[in-house]
Amino acid sequence: MSRSTRRGALAAATVALALTAAACSSSDDGSSGSPTSSSGSGTGAFQPQHKGGTLKLVAHAAAGTFDPQVNYTLQYWQLYQSMYDGLLAFKKVNGQASFTVVPDLATALPKITNGGKTYTFTLRKGITFSNGKALTTDDVVASFQRIFKVSSPTAGTFYNGIVGADACLKKPASCTLKGGVTADAKANTVTINLTAADPEFQYKLAVPHAVVVPKDSPTKDAGTKPLPTTGPYMAASYDPNRALKLVRNPHFKEWSREAEPEGYPDAIDYTFGQTVESEVTAVENGLADWMYDPPPADRLNEIGTKYASQAHVNPLTAFWYATLNVNMAPFNNKSARQAINWAVDRAAVVRLYGGTNLASPACTILPAGFPGHVDTCDYTKGGGTTWKAADLAKAKALVKQSGTAGQEVGIVVQDDDVNKSIGQYLQSLLTQLGYKAKLKPLSGNIQFTYIQNTKNKVQLALTSWYQDYPAASDFLNVLLSCASFHPGSDSSINISGYCDKGVDAKMHAALKTAETDEKSANQQWGAIDQQIMVDSPVVPLINPKLIDFTSTRVGDYQFSKQFYMLVSQLWVK
Repeated sequence: MSRSTRRGALAAATVALALTAAACSSSDDGSSGSPTSSSGSGTGAFQPQHKGGTLKLVAHAAAGTFDPQVNYTLQYWQLYQSMYDGLLAFKKVNGQASFTVVPDLATALPKITNGGKTYTFTLRKGITFSNGKALTTDDVVASFQRIFKVSSPTAGTFYNGIVGADACLKKPASCTLKGGVTADAKANTVTINLTAADPEFQYKLAVPHAVVVPKDSPTKDAGTKPLPTTGPYMAASYDPNRALKLVRNPHFKEWSREAEPEGYPDAIDYTFGQTVESEVTAVENGLADWMYDPPPADRLNEIGTKYASQAHVNPLTAFWYATLNVNMAPFNNKSARQAINWAVDRAAVVRLYGGTNLASPACTILPAGFPGHVDTCDYTKGGGTTWKAADLAKAKALVKQSGTAGQEVGIVVQDDDVNKSIGQYLQSLLTQLGYKAKLKPLSGNIQFTYIQNTKNKVQLALTSWYQDYPAASDFLNVLLSCASFHPGSDSSINISGYCDKGVDAKMHAALKTAETDEKSANQQWGAIDQQIMVDSPVVPLINPKLIDFTSTRVGDYQFSKQFYMLVSQLWVK
């Protein structure tokens, strides 16, 4: 959730322990025991007595474009689950089962033939877009072409294996995916042909970039003009400076409880522009039902005691990291990059994030418990498999060796309290190492696209990555492959600009191995993680946990490990 971040962290506070201990709904499996929650798994029948009302969400900032094939933020991917549909979807349930792929617009999981290279889907009949037009196989074909036409951030990594994708990546405007995606209108089937078998392809079909939109959708980023939906909700209006309003799609009829359950609220109002302090107060007073942003440090104690039953804490398969631009001074020097990895006090970053109950130090790109993760730590004082302490002496020696001391370094962060405080820490650390460091805070509405574009000459940025789906390639291949680096583009998710042909070849080999032997492939991914860490294009900082703070008006809290709180399944009084 991919995909980039966009979920903040909890601020520093010694009360984090009290919060976590008191939050009776926190759970490693995502289940909920809060008095305001049911134990619902999401698989039961719709309960009409809980239908109705307006759910009120608040956030400090919007997340930019509302185009589901372009936006790459958890903030909106979370909403798209009840708006847009693909051929496949992740199951809308609590806990581990939420990683399961189920048929959505397709009647069943695909028939896979031709040695794993051909996927055939039968489309459900009777599904209508929110604009009243019937969904057809032509819409499916056009939507896959549109992934390339709008230069979707994952066009070159998730969908580049489709036959014809190479031509589409070279000339997006004239993309046809000839021989790659075809339809038989009479049989109501869609066939996707790949150049090679891809064991992760069903995951890739279940994320928002592969949703189906009307065939006449614009072939450029739709921006603030929302596209018609097939799910239970559609956007009535969107102003990224003020608010997003979701209302029921009048044409929606539930076809699969697992893939796209009917929603409970009649409307979902999402307002932007409040301070996080006022967001907390609004939730406490029942004026808002949920806040997207991390509660500030001075409010954690009251949340963890007085409002404990409304706090839901869940571990995440994600990491916060600093990107180091390998194509610009000073970080085009490997020794300078390694110096930052040695110098960072990850325990200090954990404290700034909210304490040990809400984050742990990260040494690797792949999070603990994730496929391919190996317990190893290249940059800890005294060595070992876990991070223990920074080694400032070693870091200073490497800076001296690199000859980069005295150079200017800009640090681009989001302008909320948590990101800024971590940015200020990095600024003081770089100053200590001999650099002239300057902090550049930007609104969360634009920071993520800004740091991706090479034209902005970003040397160091603070960002985070939340899994799209449970596979090692979703971190390593998506974030650090040559295919993910697009100079001059706002959709260049390889923010460091790291492109190593040898590492790329190993990634391709691991993807190939995964077709037949997932265990061996994960061992290969673990080795790739370690090799990249030697090159140091990124500085893993922490693995976060997430708090959802909800009002007393809300019931049936459910946490999908794939897309987090299931917004449409909340009951609201």
